[in-house]
Amino acid sequence: MTTLYDVPAEDLNEAVAERLDEEDEVQEPDWLKFTKTGVGRELPPEQEDFWQIRAASLLRKVAVDGPTGVGALQTAYGSTKQGSNRYVVRPNQTTDGSGKIVRVALQQLEEAGYVQTAEGEGRRITPEGQSLLDDTAGEVLEDLDRPELERYA
Repeated sequence: MTTLYDVPAEDLNEAVAERLDEEDEVQEPDWLKFTKTGVGRELPPEQEDFWQIRAASLLRKVAVDGPTGVGALQTAYGSTKQGSNRYVVRPNQTTDGSGKIVRVALQQLEEAGYVQTAEGEGRRITPEGQSLLDDTAGEVLEDLDRPELERYA
């Protein structure tokens, strides 16, 4: 049986994003086109399917690292921020990602039944979410035509 660990994360996230696009519960909010993905960013995301890819990535991260909280996920989706002047010679600072995006996406995944709240521990994946990831990983593995991944087939 194929699991989410058997395929590359990027390929799995894209395939799960396509499945989440069909879900009514996981939909892009209206405010997303005006929102940056973190303090260290200058502009909002330009991808058309950003919300579904971020939700799929969050689902995978919760499955791998769970139970995990919003704060840890903010750190995972953070970036580096340079000073107000780009030509300043000093070390970059790390910044967290947007907590609102992480929180709302996790709430939508909860409504869809893929994630549940674990009291005092954050969020963990449900059996439905695990089967979605594993089933999609099996489909992705069949579609991949890479010689380095043939040992998993």
